Amino acid sequence: MNDQSILTPPAPTDRVSSAPDDAVGSAPATDDGAARPHRAVAIIPARGGSKGIPLKNLQKVAGISLLARAINAAKATPSIDRVVVSTDHEDIAAEAIRSGAEVSHRPANIAGDTASSESALIYTLSHLGEDFDTTVFMQCTSPFIDSASIDNAVTAVRDGDADVVFSAVEDHSFLWRLDDSEAAVAVGHEAGFRPRRQDRAKHYNETGAFYVMRTDGLLEHEHRFFGRITIEEVPPEHAREIDDMSDLSLVRAIASTQETAQLVDVDALVTDFDGVHTDDSAYVDEDGNEQVRIHRGDGMGVSRLVRSGLPVMILSKERNPVVTRRAEKLHADVTQGVDDKARILASWIDEQGLDATRVAYVGNDINDLEAFDVVGWPIAVADAHPKVLAAARVVLDRPGGKGAVREVCDLIPVPDQAIEARPARGLTSVLDSDQHCSDTSATITDQPSIQQQQPLLTNHAERLRTNRKQVS
Repeated sequence: MNDQSILTPPAPTDRVSSAPDDAVGSAPATDDGAARPHRAVAIIPARGGSKGIPLKNLQKVAGISLLARAINAAKATPSIDRVVVSTDHEDIAAEAIRSGAEVSHRPANIAGDTASSESALIYTLSHLGEDFDTTVFMQCTSPFIDSASIDNAVTAVRDGDADVVFSAVEDHSFLWRLDDSEAAVAVGHEAGFRPRRQDRAKHYNETGAFYVMRTDGLLEHEHRFFGRITIEEVPPEHAREIDDMSDLSLVRAIASTQETAQLVDVDALVTDFDGVHTDDSAYVDEDGNEQVRIHRGDGMGVSRLVRSGLPVMILSKERNPVVTRRAEKLHADVTQGVDDKARILASWIDEQGLDATRVAYVGNDINDLEAFDVVGWPIAVADAHPKVLAAARVVLDRPGGKGAVREVCDLIPVPDQAIEARPARGLTSVLDSDQHCSDTSATITDQPSIQQQQPLLTNHAERLRTNRKQVS
């Protein structure tokens, strides 16, 4: 594992002293007796050896890995000061770093199937180099963690209302078990009496999303439950947990309806052509010339981005003059005849000096999935392949060729001043004769490589500097 991803053991320091269970929320103090700020750390155990779903923590829901979703929730919680991922796997460590977390390399003796989560928490705490009053234990297998719920739980521990707070959802189930003779036995209720729901005492089910606890109590008891334990009730839509592929499929479907598209805050836009700019169909005349139908509004959307200085590229598997003509109209970079989209996309991002997490890629078919893994904003058109829909961070309302490109362009925030300040450079032609884009030659020539193309401005940073100068 790369050294930069490992929290090296600090010089010996005094840990937070243990307090008796009845000393809930004892106020931290400095050496001179003055109160010091409360400190909380989120620790996310994420082994690489999951059995039900290989590398489960890296599976994506709405285009974001389960690990990144947990990290994002922790980072969005005001009361959490540091976020650390405990892992034994290189790919998980890399994803954690990309998502803005620190990484604690978990040794093999606490990384096996029988190792407890508490062992990972305690090991990580001993290598942080500072003391924390509160430990927030989070699990990637809960994809819909709400940062406000975490913050409520941390506040309860900090204020002395509890030693431990865990996420739970109200459960109205009637549970049963089988005895040795395989006869059904009621659990928590009487078989001969069926009360109405409103007459039953409330019962709760752990969601597994998070457990917030006093650090000193965790170190003393070596277990997540001790002292006064309370519940942070979460709504059913936040209570989903992933154990197998059926769970994963379900939460992906839920995410596609629950998580509405917000602004796509990116520094570049890359799109496939067939099935994105078009409806994936073509007209072919008797000479073999192709003609495709595109959406007039797409040109206006791309024009807005290009005039602001935001790089736009069309990346297509097919070689076709239709694609070239459309890219010329849009003043977009274009690369065609690409089998390995991920490699070409990564190269282009590097050449532009961009952060891949701030690049959007719009696709529609399974050959776009590897490109999805390169960027931070994988986006699918409404009529994309089911696997593409499942992997997308954003699913557009419009299908390919029916305004999908315009929709994503409108989701990308661009300052109006930047658009007004840049000369149009003839971009009005983007809107001319925009109903059809025809192939007028039967001969298809090889397209230039990325290195041979001449983008509007080679470096994205240069574009932004130009924008700022023109606006000012």
